[in-house]
Amino acid sequence: MKHFRFSIIFSIICLAISAYWGFTHGPQAGLMAMFKVLAITAILAVMEVSLSFDNAVVNASVLKHWNQFWRTLFLTVGIIVAVFGMRLIFPLLIVGVTADMSMIEVAKLALNDPTTYSEKLMAHHAEIAAFGGMFLLLVFLNFLFDDEKDEHWFHWLESRLADLGNIQAISVFISLVVLLILASYIPDTSRLVVMMAGVWGIVVYVGVKVIGHLLEGNSNDDNESEKSNGATATGTIVKGGIGGFLYLEVLDASFSFDGVIGAFAITSDVVIIMLGLAIGAMFVRSMTIYLVEKGTLDAYVYLEHGAHYAIGALALIMLASGTGLHIPEIITGLVGVAFIVWAVISSISYSKKQQSS
Repeated sequence: MKHFRFSIIFSIICLAISAYWGFTHGPQAGLMAMFKVLAITAILAVMEVSLSFDNAVVNASVLKHWNQFWRTLFLTVGIIVAVFGMRLIFPLLIVGVTADMSMIEVAKLALNDPTTYSEKLMAHHAEIAAFGGMFLLLVFLNFLFDDEKDEHWFHWLESRLADLGNIQAISVFISLVVLLILASYIPDTSRLVVMMAGVWGIVVYVGVKVIGHLLEGNSNDDNESEKSNGATATGTIVKGGIGGFLYLEVLDASFSFDGVIGAFAITSDVVIIMLGLAIGAMFVRSMTIYLVEKGTLDAYVYLEHGAHYAIGALALIMLASGTGLHIPEIITGLVGVAFIVWAVISSISYSKKQQSS
């Protein structure tokens, strides 16, 4: 319970703010509006957790290689960036750049005319989906082609794909092929800008890895040491420090895109969206620390696999949505949960077989 104490306090504060906002703002401000806003905030929080639980597992696979200082920084500075940066300022920035408006003008538009603001943001859903989808696809592919994994969930598939991991840039190659296929389903008027957004997703992923390598100064000795400790390639790339911190923040940003876009299907009030998603983001970070300190990833050997398969599914869903195909958020969330549950069941079965042998 101690891992979620701050999240609970944070949630109570956010719910209190949302209750005040509903009671005092809007054309139907009052007691009924307050209860409605509280319900929407709670729904958004649950949606964010369901969409990002696999994010918590991947975060934990990275954080288990960090010291206490960086874990604390991830929970403090990281949550500020996640809540205010990715779930409030970034959507405002997108609208500001595309509509040639200042941040102050966009903020006023979001508060005074949320419907118009959401329409302007949704008009660029394809670019957002292409960027986030390509980044997440690379996260999944690099895990899939990792030839240093200790265990294979789908052994017949992963063992063969791991052999391809020796081919340099195989993940980037496949991502570019997927992006080219995606381009054929995008209208001519927006094809170039969507393609560029997808390319930027690839560039940012590779760029973060490069920054992490330069800042951490990974040497061959470090890699050999981590291999002996059973670390995965993901942990080797981002074992702690500024590079790893950037990696997790961009990963969180890619997850937040889907949550922010989905939130506008429930409400156009940016304050309520930020509060609801903030509660969810805080619980995801608490779950991350819980998974690390309890050694859950070691106890459930396929949990990390399930999370990455969920990320791969989310990446494909995001990319498909960029072509205009609408996939309900509940489906997106359930796919991720299904992979996690499947992985847990497989892990329990594996442990029983190991104990009996």
